[in-house]
Amino acid sequence: MSRSVIIIAEAGVNHNGNVETAKKLIDAAARAKVDYVKFQTFKAKNIVTKSALRAKYQNDNTKNNDSQYEMLKKLELSKDLHLELIQYANSKNVNFLSTAFDLESLKFLKSLDLEVAKIPSGEITNLPYLRMVAQLFENIIMSTGMATIAEIKAAYEVLIDNGARSRNITILHCNTEYPTPMEDVNLLAMLNIKSLLSTSVGYSDHTLGIEVPIAAVALGATVIEKHFTLDRNMKGPDHRASLEPEELYEMVKGIRNIEKAIAGSGLKEPSKSELKNKEIARKSIVASRDIEKGEIFTEFNVAVKRPGGGISPMKWDEIIGQKATFPIKSDEFIQLK
Repeated sequence: MSRSVIIIAEAGVNHNGNVETAKKLIDAAARAKVDYVKFQTFKAKNIVTKSALRAKYQNDNTKNNDSQYEMLKKLELSKDLHLELIQYANSKNVNFLSTAFDLESLKFLKSLDLEVAKIPSGEITNLPYLRMVAQLFENIIMSTGMATIAEIKAAYEVLIDNGARSRNITILHCNTEYPTPMEDVNLLAMLNIKSLLSTSVGYSDHTLGIEVPIAAVALGATVIEKHFTLDRNMKGPDHRASLEPEELYEMVKGIRNIEKAIAGSGLKEPSKSELKNKEIARKSIVASRDIEKGEIFTEFNVAVKRPGGGISPMKWDEIIGQKATFPIKSDEFIQLK
């Protein structure tokens, strides 16, 4: 993977089962210049019982009486649609990515030659799933919503024990609430994960707004994932906790700016851009009135004024008490020879 921050625009199921909406989401992701646009790959029959209840946020956002199975069944993407969307994403110069939620879907995504496996938070305790991810994919990104550090460590060890390499694993701190309250973000947990597992970390964000993922980059996130939609007012489980296209664009711009801002040497020294201002902003010791030859420099005939370039005010004590060796006009630099 690239050393720069990888930005994943999570379209998820915000296409609402409509291929044209999915393509418009790809268009928005491409305009925002993200690295990946990500969808979700699943067979409803493989991931949920027909009697399973929906989450409260799903009920609030969909406003119908569908079961979780019925809701997900409407949001499945067929094999042909995957191929169509991959081709369309390629034409827009944005990488296609999808999260598989079952073993059949993992094998399918592998057959599409996708370069990265994205493990969703709900599968972090799914041992057969984790084994297959490690066996099929070289690069792995794992979200950790709802997980304890012990569960994260256990999932990580399953990946390693089944052939994954630590350097190819990125673990995303995440909170599985849509939207996530700011007081529940606990962004420093990302650093705790990095410290304990010595692996790359990132952040999968479900808060409203763009400031938290930008802050995560400042703290060292190497991958950012964020849900987006064409319109938060659309019907569907994830729209309300998603960015709209212009917000996605602004988030990417903010991340890239922060990425530049933290890329310096870490040494405190003048930058190339500010050197031209050094002489203008700093000061020198100057005559505060006309000074005659032989006159002693005192606090009453010298002062500190802009510009720099003369004797530094840090040498004030060395100047006071010395004699002028030639006449000096008011506001001229003090010189000793």
